[in-house]
Amino acid sequence: MSSVLQQDPMKPSDEPRPADAFGEADRAAVYRAIETRRDVRDEFLPRPVPDEVLRRLLSAAHHAPSVGLMQPWNFILVRSPQTKALVHDAFARCNAEAAGMFEGERGALYRRLKLEGILKAPLNICVTCDRARGGPVVLGRTHQRDTDLYSAVCAVQNLWLAARAEGIGIGWVSIFDPDDLRPILGVPQEAVIVAYLCVGYVDRLFDRPELEARRWGQRLDLASLVFDDHWGQPSAVLGGASSDV
Repeated sequence: MSSVLQQDPMKPSDEPRPADAFGEADRAAVYRAIETRRDVRDEFLPRPVPDEVLRRLLSAAHHAPSVGLMQPWNFILVRSPQTKALVHDAFARCNAEAAGMFEGERGALYRRLKLEGILKAPLNICVTCDRARGGPVVLGRTHQRDTDLYSAVCAVQNLWLAARAEGIGIGWVSIFDPDDLRPILGVPQEAVIVAYLCVGYVDRLFDRPELEARRWGQRLDLASLVFDDHWGQPSAVLGGASSDV
């Protein structure tokens, strides 16, 4: 047996490991987490997230793909009721403005939607991207500057899927002016607020996305979004016309 296989699997190695496929049960669990992940707004329980669980979630986020290994993320854990109240006020101001951007039935539906769980969730997490991390030249970012932001978003997704596996819900709040949150949370100018997350155990989850259940929108047909070789050429893999025809 090779020395790589004999090493402690939890310790880092300088050598690549065999890329074995997951077993059927593990594979199914991964897909289940992906397919049943939901944006939670009003289903949070007051039960706090234990520190050992939170450490697992943050570790999952910290293992996200990172262009140039820049790891641009930081995580601000918000538990203070006073801080959450200030964040909620910032949301409420912008939400009132947003409601006026939708007319007729769409506007009425918007006003009925609950779009955050800032006060109800026992924990909020602000995820930021430090755009100065790694210096002025970063491998993989030389021609696409926003790859640091993309990396931070991958960290959010990792955290979200790990939370789903732990029975913890997450709601992503985006209806606020980042400049309102910056002084509340002390975020420096070189850091971008990427996501404000409401985090906590939940008593139930929607079978499908809530906005779909509330008839705000519906999931697009995947076959209409996948092309072969060229934009607009339907993919034969998903039932489109073959490029050989």
